[in-house]
Amino acid sequence: MYYRIFDCWRLVAAMLIMAYHFLFWAPYGVETGTHLLHRLMPLLDMFFMISGFFITTRYRDKIGDFASYGRFMRGRAARLLPLHYVITLFFAAIALYAWAKGAPHYPWRHNLEALPAHLLLLHAFGVTDGLALNYPSWSISAEFFAYALFPLIVLLLRVGGLKALLVAIAAWVGLLEYASANGWFGPGGWTTADAMGAYRALADFMIGAAVAIVVERRMIDVRSHLPGCLATALVVTAMLSGLDHAVVMPLIVSALVLTALAETARPESTAFLAPLMPVTRVAFGIYLIHPVMEFIFLEVVWYHGLAGTGLIGFYLYWWLPMIASVAAAMLSHRYFEPFCARGLLPPRPSRRKAERMLASA
Repeated sequence: MYYRIFDCWRLVAAMLIMAYHFLFWAPYGVETGTHLLHRLMPLLDMFFMISGFFITTRYRDKIGDFASYGRFMRGRAARLLPLHYVITLFFAAIALYAWAKGAPHYPWRHNLEALPAHLLLLHAFGVTDGLALNYPSWSISAEFFAYALFPLIVLLLRVGGLKALLVAIAAWVGLLEYASANGWFGPGGWTTADAMGAYRALADFMIGAAVAIVVERRMIDVRSHLPGCLATALVVTAMLSGLDHAVVMPLIVSALVLTALAETARPESTAFLAPLMPVTRVAFGIYLIHPVMEFIFLEVVWYHGLAGTGLIGFYLYWWLPMIASVAAAMLSHRYFEPFCARGLLPPRPSRRKAERMLASA
């Protein structure tokens, strides 16, 4: 089953997050634009929920022992880590260059101090002083925390079913609320955590897993896309209105459930979105790569070159790093990531060998 609508949502979220980060370089309209887009930050929670949904749907029945768990983690590493490490080392090289040049305004010390945590995937656990290097990659650290604990979610579902998972979600969220009340996550609380975002992501991931079970059991028979579209519209309205996470999060869950129910009931109903899939499937790449394009096109070319020359307006120019981010993500998905996967994953048996194995079974 291919969830085309969820892939479209992830692409839109990645593009909006990229636009939000790029807006900080604008000569005017920064406060208005960033304030508006910052209200859409719960889209990050949607990212993690969809991840929990997909992982549960595809791997819940495939993990039963340490060997299968190892294959699962190896597959996840092959999918996410090469791009993360390449971009992290890119920014580490920039920091070393800034240190060698004695650049007074570049945070090279802050970035280099954070390098070990980035390499060990610990930078979403509060071990660094804020975001550094490839700053969106805190979500990779958070994702791997959820992946590492995924067998516990599988165990909960096998032993106690959906009720056990819902109890675990309630307990974890309650613990996060208690920690927030005691100032552990800072002024924004756990719902806005990034450098400590692993704990937030686990809650979202578990919620996505619960959504997968609800959809699989078809606990509500929804076949029309209208309820999901209405729920999605409510989510966007609630975010733009600045409503609290306690309101926005249940709306996101409702939108996910209603949308997935409609698409699983009538997969052919989203066939018209198929031409967009080559772009939607690179949302992860756009999310990770756009800081590189931000550095090249906005910090180097724009800030140190074009800004103030009057040769081109910012809001026309900013399409260039956006297009470059999408293009680089598509090239990475087509060439770099498969190349790395071939090196990290065991080779698949040839068709003839697979047929011999089946015949002898």
